[in-house]
Amino acid sequence: MKPQLLIQDLQTAGIHNGDLKRTRSRLDKSKAWKRQGAIVLLPAGKSIPTKVALSHWNLQFPPNNGVVRMLALGMEVGGAYSTAIEQLQAHPVLGDVEQFPFLLTVEHDNMPPADGVLKLLEKMEAHPELDCIGGLYFLKGEGGHAQIWGDPKDPIPNFRPQLPDPDGGLVECRGTGMGFNLWRMKMFKSKKLRRPWFVTQTEGGIATQDLYFWNDARAKGFRCAVDCSVKVGHYDAASDTTW
Repeated sequence: MKPQLLIQDLQTAGIHNGDLKRTRSRLDKSKAWKRQGAIVLLPAGKSIPTKVALSHWNLQFPPNNGVVRMLALGMEVGGAYSTAIEQLQAHPVLGDVEQFPFLLTVEHDNMPPADGVLKLLEKMEAHPELDCIGGLYFLKGEGGHAQIWGDPKDPIPNFRPQLPDPDGGLVECRGTGMGFNLWRMKMFKSKKLRRPWFVTQTEGGIATQDLYFWNDARAKGFRCAVDCSVKVGHYDAASDTTW
């Protein structure tokens, strides 16, 4: 603290009290006064890179809301997601979508920004028509595409990679990756969706577990988007490179 000479100052209300209308508007936009409990689901191997772990530790969540972290160890990724969500639904507390309305999927090689959850929550509250919003990350390697799969405006269903919004806006798509996604838990209560939800398909066509899910979910009326303001790194431990 720098040296100061002080006399009595009656302006002690603080910065946030200085413009209460602006402060209220900011708080209302975040909807942090609502129940925003989240379950964090991480399908993991035996270890997680240190740099990735640090980014996960730094994640911020709404104050005084429940946060439960769940690991799926040593399981194939599609089976990990489906089995974990089934167990969560069967739990008397964690399966209550009023207490835990959101599911955050984060993977062992994705490095989200500290405020990523808060930004995704804000977008989810502003877009009730969307069932899932993900952060922006790219496939590893030179020439990696954004994990924004499929143009919903195309009359022919497809999962061609879409362009990110350079201004940080939302890009609706037919499917997302799962490295840093916020989902509405209630969507997994729907009887319209086939089960298991997530399957790494190797017969009758090939599909990763994420696009296998969205191929069904999009056809059943569920919608997703990528928030290009939430920039997520995709870490390659072998080369110590973040794509």
